[in-house]
Amino acid sequence: MIRVDNTPRDYAWGSAHDIAALRGLPESGGPEAELWLGTHPGSPTRIVDAPAGSPQTIAELLSERGEQPLPYLLKLLAAAHPLSIQAHPSPEQARAGFARENAAGIALDAPHRNYRDDAHKPELIVALSPRFEALCGFRPLAATLKQLELVALANDASEGTSVAIREFMSQLRDHGDDAIAWALQWLLGSGEATDLVTEVSRGGTALDDELLTELATDYPGDPGIVVAMFLNRVHLHRGQALYLPAGNMHAYVRGFGVELMAASDNVLRGGLTTKHVDVDELLSVVEPTVLPVPLLEPEQPAEGVSIFRPDVPDFVLAYIQPHVQAPTADYALPLSRHAIAVCTGGSVTLSGTQSEMTLNQGQMCFVDAGETSVRASGSGDIFIAF
Repeated sequence: MIRVDNTPRDYAWGSAHDIAALRGLPESGGPEAELWLGTHPGSPTRIVDAPAGSPQTIAELLSERGEQPLPYLLKLLAAAHPLSIQAHPSPEQARAGFARENAAGIALDAPHRNYRDDAHKPELIVALSPRFEALCGFRPLAATLKQLELVALANDASEGTSVAIREFMSQLRDHGDDAIAWALQWLLGSGEATDLVTEVSRGGTALDDELLTELATDYPGDPGIVVAMFLNRVHLHRGQALYLPAGNMHAYVRGFGVELMAASDNVLRGGLTTKHVDVDELLSVVEPTVLPVPLLEPEQPAEGVSIFRPDVPDFVLAYIQPHVQAPTADYALPLSRHAIAVCTGGSVTLSGTQSEMTLNQGQMCFVDAGETSVRASGSGDIFIAF
């Protein structure tokens, strides 16, 4: 086992205090949005106190051994403001898109590039904060129409106009089963949604709709404000998880969580962003049908152990609370590959077949697959990704 650490990413939507508080460090004075744990070249995880001349990151360590990078990326994610609305491709879509853009000679770092690698990017997030808010999956059209009507009535009551809202509602009804696909294309690609966005923003504020008001403040004039009205609003409690497979349109709104994903950069954006939005490619990836909220229920092989195992081979996330286990509990988590662990509360000792390490809140470690299994003991909570 090897102690590891990293520097948080300072994206503007990040929280100023959540990650620092977990790590027991002073606040930086700016946003700290994500702390990455893995081998992704965008922010490789450092080996703590690595001797000079030895590998300084997990990526270098595995490369020196002749091993492949980790197939997953573990993150601490702290959102104080909404992230962009987005969706991710399937493995087949990612391979085809990456090859197509390579053949077209589009540089990997070009702002308008959609596919920066040939992999999919399914992801799950487990809430650490008492409440984690997200948008995900298209809700029934009737719910969107009802909300649009309430916004229109609020506009009317405040002596504002609702002409564009009511015309949009009429178009949605006329398009029937194709309404969601039509709305995405029109909102993001037509350039004609300015009046609608203005009316929705004004009506949302008049209605005292917290989310619409926040979106209008953070992303004035962005058509994603209306796109958000087509998505389920989700509120996770601590320990609950969302799993977002290919094609599920989503955006995290607010909260602190542990996120685990395939190690890919492939993101198709659909609003609430200043970055490139490729409407046609987005629509080729998104499944524009009503979906249930994708809560992921864990396996619970022992008291105080939750295993989040999605339907992809790229990653598994274990959440272990040894302090709630029976005194006689001796659960061993089997490891099928290298793992990364992060202690999110108290103190936890990880014991493998070859070594052991104690982590305090905010500390992390790399666990070699040669340990074959690990046991957790102590007074805290720990997440283990593998």
